[in-house]
Amino acid sequence: QLQLVESGGGLVQPGGSLRLTCSVSGSSLDYYAMGWFLQAPGKERVFVAGIDWSGGDRFYADAVKGRFTISRDNAKNAVYLQMNSLKPEDTAVYYCAAGSGVYVRDMDYPYWGQGTQVTVSS
Repeated sequence: QLQLVESGGGLVQPGGSLRLTCSVSGSSLDYYAMGWFLQAPGKERVFVAGIDWSGGDRFYADAVKGRFTISRDNAKNAVYLQMNSLKPEDTAVYYCAAGSGVYVRDMDYPYWGQGTQVTVSS
């Protein structure tokens, strides 16, 4: 059973940066595409970024293009989300997810972490 644990969230000022890490155990990360989603209070969970199993293809939501970068290190069984130029509207719980491909719908990912809170505020 694949297990995902997010870390790296916290409080940051607008314009600041954070790097989220998704640590994976229970299976090799080689077999999975990975995604990052966010869920703001009272709203649905939405796609942020995705990366295929090799790291060769990366996809981003329009709202984060040019500011966020997704990457992976299969040897370390980890996936990262580097978030720069953070805005108050980026405030949310961020989740990582694993699946057979990169999808924008959360229902297409069978494995999820517990989430990490990111708060962007002065």
